[in-house]
Amino acid sequence: MASSRWLRPEVYPLFAATGTAVGICIMQLARNIYTNPEVRVKKENRAAGVLENYEEGEKYAQHSVRKFVRGKKPEIMPSLNQFFSDPK
Repeated sequence: MASSRWLRPEVYPLFAATGTAVGICIMQLARNIYTNPEVRVKKENRAAGVLENYEEGEKYAQHSVRKFVRGKKPEIMPSLNQFFSDPK
């Protein structure tokens, strides 16, 4: 009974949006656990205390996605924006 109620074609976009959001959250949590220099999961690493490792922190903060969009304009459709905003 419940499967016929929730597995209708109208609900598929909701499942897709929710699945995408959950995937992004899991990806961000995994990135923080495995690559953040301030997060230490192992007991041996926690015993080190506060580390002054600025190079590792800079590498974490300036990741590849941020480097890719660094010099670009914050536009979703640049050609469409130029078509409507630039005078002929």
